Amino acid sequence: MDERAALALLGERLPAAGDDAAVVGEQVLTTDMLHERTDFPTGTTRYTAGWRAVGASLSDVAAMGAEATAAVAVYGAPTFEEAELVPFVEGARDVCEYVEAEYVGGDLDGHDEFTVATTALGRTDDPVRRSGASPGEAVCVTGTLGRSGAALRLFEAGETERANDLFRFPPRIVPGLALRPHATAMMDSSDGLARSLHQLAEASDCGFAVETPLPIDDAVDAVADDPGERLELGAFFGEDFELVFTVPEADLPAVRSLVDVSVTRVGTATDPTEGVRLDGDPLPDRGYTHGE
Repeated sequence: MDERAALALLGERLPAAGDDAAVVGEQVLTTDMLHERTDFPTGTTRYTAGWRAVGASLSDVAAMGAEATAAVAVYGAPTFEEAELVPFVEGARDVCEYVEAEYVGGDLDGHDEFTVATTALGRTDDPVRRSGASPGEAVCVTGTLGRSGAALRLFEAGETERANDLFRFPPRIVPGLALRPHATAMMDSSDGLARSLHQLAEASDCGFAVETPLPIDDAVDAVADDPGERLELGAFFGEDFELVFTVPEADLPAVRSLVDVSVTRVGTATDPTEGVRLDGDPLPDRGYTHGE
């Protein structure tokens, strides 16, 4: 079975699962695993790998509207080289410092492929889940979409410096905290905007009517040959780690004034019978899948 089928199978046995992070009292806890073959293109520096791997877990904390407190990482590789290990730890530490969390170490393990497993911890007494959206509410995203898709094209073209810059995304901890009093449902866009919308719709038992233009990053225009590829990188590629959320219409002005990054309304929550649509047409439930 694929990743989604496996998650569905486990979800039947783990009723507390289903959000970006698990809620344990006033703590949120999340874990991720990234592999060289599927997650770190040729040219990815170890510094970028450390930032990105730990940042992925911090993004899950952000999606719960929680304050990030700490993170750890398991570093697996065929050999342990100072020139690789030290930059990795520096990247992990710096992304934690960026969100005012602490990188507190982890573990080392021999492995036939560079592999990283990360865990992040956060704190909130009022987590934002995926299940609170209602018809009529605005659906929005922070920042821009398509950074990681553009980075992959740049890695393939050998433009590794720019690609690494794009791969070091900022986890949206501060925007998540600002959104917490207003957002009715929220998750990060690690699997892509399209799949995130389908996941939110399923959890909240609603539909979404989404309209273009989407907030696609300027970097995409430098690598996309046509509008179809631009939409592919912006809506389906995933790995952008922005926040996708719903808010009541009346809260939009406050949200835009409080959040320290751009907030774009991309559509409206609708009746569940409407499904998820883009410009009136069904939006495919397609996005990033681990292992592909």
